Amino acid sequence: MPTAVAARAIDLHKRYGAGDSEVRALDGVSLEIGAREFTAIMGPSGSGKSTLMHCLAALDTPTSGDVQIGDVMLSRLRDKALTALRREQVGFVFQAFNLVPTLTARENILLPLSLAGRKPDQAWFDTVVDTVGLRDRLGHRPSQMSGGQQQRVACARALVSQPAIVFADEPTGNLDSTSGAEVLGFLRRSVDEFGQTIVMVTHDPVAASYCDRVVFLADGRIVDEIRNPDRDQPARVARISECMTNLAAAAGTA
Repeated sequence: MPTAVAARAIDLHKRYGAGDSEVRALDGVSLEIGAREFTAIMGPSGSGKSTLMHCLAALDTPTSGDVQIGDVMLSRLRDKALTALRREQVGFVFQAFNLVPTLTARENILLPLSLAGRKPDQAWFDTVVDTVGLRDRLGHRPSQMSGGQQQRVACARALVSQPAIVFADEPTGNLDSTSGAEVLGFLRRSVDEFGQTIVMVTHDPVAASYCDRVVFLADGRIVDEIRNPDRDQPARVARISECMTNLAAAAGTA
């Protein structure tokens, strides 16, 4: 049975500058993101991976081409409708956590719903909180939590509104290996147990090894992908590392 599509990039181009100084961050990218899958986007520095994610997440506008989330083409939306779509259909997890320092963990998790004027589904809130293991930290502010705990708060915040798709930008970049594994394990469980769709930008082969699919970019174009790599994690990591090394060498950054 074909996998449903949660989001599409359709011949995306993104250019900055003009003339001799023009930079083509995206150069004709077309990509389908499968629903209920964990997809990693990887590539050397400057390959366009973050630009692609920002366009897919409606945080940036492509120079040409279009993005579709669910059945909605983003180019057809006006600013107010686009803001509503980002708030209601899209979740975000950032490397820097982006928590409000004066709010407790509970208040940070519920912030998107509060801003949207929506009441939380208590059963779902409890499920998310217990899954990320934060029940005993709900009254703590970010300064009272470790980096791993703060990122788990950010993950819970992204999922509590039950978005159609979650975008994670280097979610383990500021974490040690143990905390990073906790966050990645939760993201993996959210796909397997909750049917969530997640797109993650990462440079880390270990992080990518948690995914169902790894898409590789170079010079603003998709150049390779690994789908359903074998289940042995060391082999997955080695295979992804090899792809990254080859891309970096081709780009002159190895």
